[in-house]
Amino acid sequence: MRLLKSHPFLKLVNSYLIDGSQPSNLNFAWNFGSLLLVCLVIQIVTGVTLAMHINPSIAEAFNSVEHIMRDVNNGWLIRYFHSNTASAFFFLVYLHIGRGIYYGSYQKPRTITWVIGTIILIAMMATGFLGYVLPLYAVNLFATVITNLLSAIPWIGGDFVEFIIKIFSVNNATLNRFFALHFVLPFILVALVLMHLIGLHDTGGSSNPMGVSGNFARLPMGPYFLFKDLITLFIFIWVLSLFVYFMPNVLGDSENYIPANPMQTPAAIVPEWYLLPFYAILRSIPNKLLGVIAMFAAILAILSLPYFDLSRTRGFQFKPASKVFFFVLVANFILLMALGAKHVESPFVEIGMVSTFVYFAYYSISIPSISLIENTLLAIVQNVNKHLVALFNSPLPFQGYSQQNKFGANIIVYLFIKAIELDNFKNKFMAKYVFFSFLYILISSIFIYYFGDNFVFALNTSDEVGIVDNTIPGVICPVCRDNGVETIVIRGRDCPICKTPMD
Repeated sequence: MRLLKSHPFLKLVNSYLIDGSQPSNLNFAWNFGSLLLVCLVIQIVTGVTLAMHINPSIAEAFNSVEHIMRDVNNGWLIRYFHSNTASAFFFLVYLHIGRGIYYGSYQKPRTITWVIGTIILIAMMATGFLGYVLPLYAVNLFATVITNLLSAIPWIGGDFVEFIIKIFSVNNATLNRFFALHFVLPFILVALVLMHLIGLHDTGGSSNPMGVSGNFARLPMGPYFLFKDLITLFIFIWVLSLFVYFMPNVLGDSENYIPANPMQTPAAIVPEWYLLPFYAILRSIPNKLLGVIAMFAAILAILSLPYFDLSRTRGFQFKPASKVFFFVLVANFILLMALGAKHVESPFVEIGMVSTFVYFAYYSISIPSISLIENTLLAIVQNVNKHLVALFNSPLPFQGYSQQNKFGANIIVYLFIKAIELDNFKNKFMAKYVFFSFLYILISSIFIYYFGDNFVFALNTSDEVGIVDNTIPGVICPVCRDNGVETIVIRGRDCPICKTPMD
């Protein structure tokens, strides 16, 4: 233990894996990070092993994969672990991102960690696409489709595509470049992951599932959280082994056993399942340039969350409206994934357009709108509670307000108007005032319509109650007063206790 805290390198490892403090109430949703690290290690080990045997050329790429499967010792196992762990990698990344969105992990002070994580996602997609092309299956001519998207770049697009693939289709130069990039990118991913961990460590560790900040109720990583990570690790290895040993090709495509033929177009060119949502967004836009922009914008949209989410509290745990919209986003993402595997025909094109709009609307419209509305409702509740306390604890005599000739809902309007005075609405753009003024009028009107008739205060004769601006209307019910209870009833209404009409 003394060496762990004195050696320069081991001291760094100890501060991250042993002594690094984490909130004591972390649930299993925080275990995805350790599983992703395991996936990255598996991918690098199996990938380097496969790179020793694959030949990235038009003539031998397909045969070299078959050589790995048939002739290399346990080559089939290495290849299936590599391909299925790639799917597990993306599946866990999507869960990791979903957990981050749900629990507000993108908010300050962890914004830099979120940005680095987004860069990791982009690098992963590039790595997965490049690796998908290398075996040169029939569906790998998808590389020509994707690389030609770069021709949509103004002025330099055509030259850029020619620089990448050299001729009109995938060739030896293309495969060599893709192989080199596919080999290098995982090590760049390792550097990005280290930056991700450094950013997380320097911003106080993992966020609290309750959405609160502070250093209270925290535990060191070891041994509790390390053992907790081991539990999910064993489960993950067991599930991954089921896929590798019993159904290794279930997440692939049957066209992957047919060599690529540039003279024959495959029945359908479909990317791997983890790229399908963004492929569906690409196909939903009829314009080539706009489609490419939309596809990249869909990936970068998660970068907008720290700036578009204006909520005063972290996470959706206690926000019913945000929960609903979050699960709408999840369902829409799965729908886009299904649409990406379909042919470009009606009604899939129309559904894809609607799903694309819903996807972007969540980040650009739903998140800021819902967060502002929830801030407003929270402000209203806080101010209502504050003014009700003042109402029932004022030293002024309650009887002094019985002669006020005011409308029955003045007290309601008073409370809503007071809510506007919160600091939350100061120094904001004027549109918020216009929007929320209308919202307050609407809510107060509904409140008055449904609850105005029963707006009553019943209290013991010994109690004293009042309000600062003397706006409570009504008269004291004489029948209830004779029975020892002072009930203030709005003029023209019946007493809710004894049903005596108050004229």
